[in-house]
Amino acid sequence: MTITNEKINKKERKFYSSNLKADSVELVTKELELLNEVTINSKQDLETFIHKVSEFVFIIYETYAWKYIKMTCNADKPENAKAFNDFFANIMTKLQAYSFKFNKKIYESAYKSELPTEEYAHLMKIVANEIELFREENIPLNVKENELANKYGEMFSKLTVNFDGEDKTLIQMRQYQKSNDRKVREKAWRLVAERIMKESDEFNELFDELKKLRIQITKNVGFENYRDYMHQEKGRFDYTPQDIIEFHKSVEQVVVPFLKELSEDRKEKLKVNSLRPWDVSVDLDGKILKPFSSENEFVDKAVKILSKVKPEFGKNLNMMKNSGFLDLENRKGKAPGGYNFPLAEYGAAFIFMNAIGLQSDVSTLLHESGHAMHSFATADMKIAQYGNTPSEIAELASMSMELLTLDYLDEYYDNKEDLIKAKKEQLEGTLKFLPWCMIVDAFQQWIYTEPNHTAAERTQYFKSLMDRFNVGIDWSGLLSEKGSQWLRQLHIFEVPFYYIEYGISQLGAIAVYKNYKENGKVAIKQYEDFLKLGYSKSVKELYKAAGIKFDFSVDYIKGIVEFIKEELALLK
Repeated sequence: MTITNEKINKKERKFYSSNLKADSVELVTKELELLNEVTINSKQDLETFIHKVSEFVFIIYETYAWKYIKMTCNADKPENAKAFNDFFANIMTKLQAYSFKFNKKIYESAYKSELPTEEYAHLMKIVANEIELFREENIPLNVKENELANKYGEMFSKLTVNFDGEDKTLIQMRQYQKSNDRKVREKAWRLVAERIMKESDEFNELFDELKKLRIQITKNVGFENYRDYMHQEKGRFDYTPQDIIEFHKSVEQVVVPFLKELSEDRKEKLKVNSLRPWDVSVDLDGKILKPFSSENEFVDKAVKILSKVKPEFGKNLNMMKNSGFLDLENRKGKAPGGYNFPLAEYGAAFIFMNAIGLQSDVSTLLHESGHAMHSFATADMKIAQYGNTPSEIAELASMSMELLTLDYLDEYYDNKEDLIKAKKEQLEGTLKFLPWCMIVDAFQQWIYTEPNHTAAERTQYFKSLMDRFNVGIDWSGLLSEKGSQWLRQLHIFEVPFYYIEYGISQLGAIAVYKNYKENGKVAIKQYEDFLKLGYSKSVKELYKAAGIKFDFSVDYIKGIVEFIKEELALLK
């Protein structure tokens, strides 16, 4: 593939001037009110109204996106958080209130039944759900919740430790878990754990404030608990909380025993009496994979890999690079984590992450690139709700890309042994992630179905989950450290109940990869078809379009584990 300097241009608007900006309350309110006054006298009027509302939603969300990006890229600057929070409080809440009115106008229209079922049936399901859950009194509570949630990233981004005379971010400290010197690993691990525990009271106080707000939101809508409210709020029409509990049990029964075998093998190869938390990331051969040495190399090689899956994928990432839609390297003051933020007006996306030069960074970039390709594939969506994919759909796109690119990691690794090692790390990681995913979800289910607990009881329950899904790690003498591990998980603070989707999607991604290994180009075509559908169909229909099943059963997950075992055996 020839790497060009082509950039991404904004799409042309159909209903609004290219000069219109959603950066003032007065302008946004005026335009929303004009939409609210629209009279619908025909099927064509109704379709035009849906598309015009969607275009204005895209305009607002574009501004929202850039304010969030600026805040996270420079999380140590309070003015960025203030600008984002002000926009959310003054403009996003306006949109929320008017969206309820627009939804009612659409759902109650006499011409609704004349709309093509294939195109609009799922929209009506989404709209009906949004109408049912909307409560005006929750708008200020959502604003407050958003402000408090953003405090977590601000607090975490400022945490540093002094290691061997240098101040390091907690993310930068991860590289020491790769050290061949066990004493260095332990020292680094304990230092980070102590730093987090030092702030544990403040983090717990913040969480209790968030929990209180979320419970009030739940009461206002009339749900028994926040878990059940969020299940419906996330539009999980195809499965129940009980189905997710069954997923927990399946992972416990099938995945944990296999991972214990891997842990026992690791313990023997490291020649240690027990596997401690600082022993889980070090390379067994004593060699740390170094896939790239500069950001340009990092991106350009990812472009080549994506091009091998499909030339258009590589072209898209290269255009994102040229357009300044990437912020990849870790630095002090940057928010933790990584994300892909859709840019509706460009039909593209922005990728944010915290790379420090490890193989995990390659996986993250390819993961976020999967999200980005989803954004590109749905660029021409005329209905806003169909571009707003739920996480079990969005994460299927990204996690599948991690595996679809697996056979092309030789772009980063000339040495065959390094290549095999990288592939093995990726394949094992697909299953190693699942127990932690179950812990995070089960923890949140307990928190919000037993809301009157104390911080101490919360910590104790988290410890019990760490024991239930323990894959062979020795936590003796580290009970406080074990109980504070959840404080590192930003999803629990910022985006509650957005995590189990990673587990659901991981199963799906392995199935997509299995399909690819068996059917090659047919599987890629099915993956593309899935991407282009956005959220225009139900979750189960979308999984079917991708060529896979939607299943949490023990038998199904056994098949997934067996496939990974077979793939790992081929790498020996």
